[in-house]
Amino acid sequence: MKIIDADAHVIENEQTWDYMREEEQAFRPLVVVPKGGAVKRAPGLPGGLSGFEEFWVIEGRVFSKRSSFVSTEMSEGAREISDIEARLRHMDALGVDVHVLYPSLLGPLTRRPEVELALRRSYNRWIADTCAKGNGRLRWIAVLPLLTMDQSIEELRWAKENGACGFMMHGVESDRRLSAPYFHPLYDEAGRLDLPVCVHASSGSQAMHDIFGQDSGFSTFKLPVVGAFHDLVMTGTPARFPEVRWAFVEVSAQWVPYAMNDLELRFRRRRMPWPGQDLLRQNNMYVACQTADDLATVLQCAGDDNIVIGSDYGHNDTSAELEALKKLRGTSALPPGSIDKILYDNPKRLYALPT
Repeated sequence: MKIIDADAHVIENEQTWDYMREEEQAFRPLVVVPKGGAVKRAPGLPGGLSGFEEFWVIEGRVFSKRSSFVSTEMSEGAREISDIEARLRHMDALGVDVHVLYPSLLGPLTRRPEVELALRRSYNRWIADTCAKGNGRLRWIAVLPLLTMDQSIEELRWAKENGACGFMMHGVESDRRLSAPYFHPLYDEAGRLDLPVCVHASSGSQAMHDIFGQDSGFSTFKLPVVGAFHDLVMTGTPARFPEVRWAFVEVSAQWVPYAMNDLELRFRRRRMPWPGQDLLRQNNMYVACQTADDLATVLQCAGDDNIVIGSDYGHNDTSAELEALKKLRGTSALPPGSIDKILYDNPKRLYALPT
């Protein structure tokens, strides 16, 4: 059976911004190293990693450039997909047939709509051109200029026409919850285009990033996604858009029993029928798990039809596990049928992949 990595990454490089229009060149992100230009080795990197400090600067704000951390297990060309054959060879070695690619520049990049549009549009065209050379094995998730709804819908249509299999949202977008009516036209279009809403670890709120900073990834990256899941269910947003699929990615699945327990209490207080194990299925919601999760408990709570798994390929954080999919295949804790669903059937359905 084929295996789909439901959460892999590409590392943006300077070629990512080559698709910006001439009048947008002033918005092009810059790569910088520490003052004086000295290359500074990053201490204490695990797992055979070496690296140096290198950053993107966008609108005066500094973002980590993850390509500066290179694993001995993967080349920089594979991480950035500047060497597509290297990426495909590494996928073969890992036993993975398809990578679904998310960006690495996560979080709020700017408050200016025109800058956001330039960045998002350039990224989408770069990744679309790159994945077109991947023999169908590299699929991509679009990023949208969500500060401007009409431009977001236009970009979503372009992405669908050019091979995207979903689009990314943060757990919070600017000052809006994902259930906000502002996003309803986007969800209508997503349903029409058969593209899932992929809520990836991170927050799109600059205020939240400013409060917690770079050292509080749990509060800034993980909790907003869990909160978005809970809020979408409580507001009935998925029921309002029955054609839309929703993914919650790179926050593990260990929180699902907790969130469902809280939701059940609230449903019963409001005298609303509680769907129990069918909650995810009824709402077309999918959650990406990690091998460190108590998957037997997660599946007992939520069933096995809406759980997927990703390796976080290309990153070095708490969700990264290069051989996660291979490890799941080798576990005896779950029935083989459930493993097959998590590795292939569920992500194929989530992303509407032909493979």
